[in-house]
Amino acid sequence: MRRSRAFIPTTKEAPSDATLPSHQFLIRAGFINQQGAGLYNFLPLGKIVLEKIRAIVKEELDKAGCNEVQLSFVTPVSLWEKSGRSETMGKEMLRIKDRHENSFVLSPTNEEAMVELVKNRVTSYKDLPINLYQINTKFRDEARPRYGLLRGREFLMKDGYSFHASEDDMIREFHLMQDTYKKIFTRLGLDFRVVEADSGAIGGSGSREFHVLADSGEDTLVVCESCEYGANIETLYTDEQKIDELKERSYDELQTQELDERCSCGAKLSFKKGIEVGHIFQLGTKYSAALEANFNDENGRTKPFEMATFGIGVSRLVAAIIEQNHDKDGCIWTKSTTPYMVNILVSNIKDDEQVKLGEDLYNKFLANGVEVILDDTKERFGFKMKDAELIGFVYTIIIGKELANGLVEIYERKTKTKISVDANNVFTKIMELI
Repeated sequence: MRRSRAFIPTTKEAPSDATLPSHQFLIRAGFINQQGAGLYNFLPLGKIVLEKIRAIVKEELDKAGCNEVQLSFVTPVSLWEKSGRSETMGKEMLRIKDRHENSFVLSPTNEEAMVELVKNRVTSYKDLPINLYQINTKFRDEARPRYGLLRGREFLMKDGYSFHASEDDMIREFHLMQDTYKKIFTRLGLDFRVVEADSGAIGGSGSREFHVLADSGEDTLVVCESCEYGANIETLYTDEQKIDELKERSYDELQTQELDERCSCGAKLSFKKGIEVGHIFQLGTKYSAALEANFNDENGRTKPFEMATFGIGVSRLVAAIIEQNHDKDGCIWTKSTTPYMVNILVSNIKDDEQVKLGEDLYNKFLANGVEVILDDTKERFGFKMKDAELIGFVYTIIIGKELANGLVEIYERKTKTKISVDANNVFTKIMELI
């Protein structure tokens, strides 16, 4: 992509209600813009990042034997009435009526719809297990949408549902998905924890949350410094006042909070802040029994499916990555999520030699499958450099005055370091780095 043809509307100022770094920088760097309360448009850079995350999620799920489907975003209220969640979901579930006065909802999740899809189509234990997922739009009418993509009303979510002939097999799939989610978040380059969690409105007997560790996280966690143990404080404490008090404490305040308990491995436990980006549940027969979704077992007896459900906040991950990876100057994308791996910055567009080298490198990177953007605009060098830092390209090749001496600079966004490289070797050097 040539910057002169790209739609990247960067700004100096963030909206007054943008309090978190991800909210500020994603808007200032031209990744998203606000359409309404809790509603966001993804601009070209934001769409690239969103699709990269989506692709990693899909690749790992498909390798684990899951099947992708896509359900209607609008579902009949009658399904929710059968499961008993029509009332328990409350005002977060937006209800609408069509011209014939039929009642529908904008789906906040799809347990009921997926059960209805499988019902009467999978009838024998011989056809089980099966794991179906979608990566689709969801809507929850949050009372106080805030924090940009972290707590919006409309969002992109991966929701998956597995169906089994036995509880043991359901638990096996639960652990397979836990391992699969770990692979996904590792590929995204994130520091995360898996924690014991409360099942909430989804229900079921057991659940795990996946949290990206970040000082701005809404959730307070207890994690072990040596092993993988972690828990949401809501699963550790029964005193509601204690829970609320810990939730209100800032990251810095939590660091001074002493924990007398120690992990079963003997190591120290500590408080962390986390952003929930995934949640998996053991549902049992909660939804299949309510919706009369049954199969015949090996003895010919009719039984409701054993189920589990698995969610990932795909659009939320765009913000969570930046909450964990940023500085005062802007975004710092991980290599697997950066909109462009290489930014070629031509300092003086009027200098024919600089322009020629920029064009040659640009075409060479494209030919070798490297995601590259060429900043061929007429803006001043300082402006271009500030934009590069704000947007967060992993590497920027600076073609400037030193080209007269046969040199260019490679700027690494994460470390903010520059190295001088022979112009003839810069392509090889970048290929080594990436």
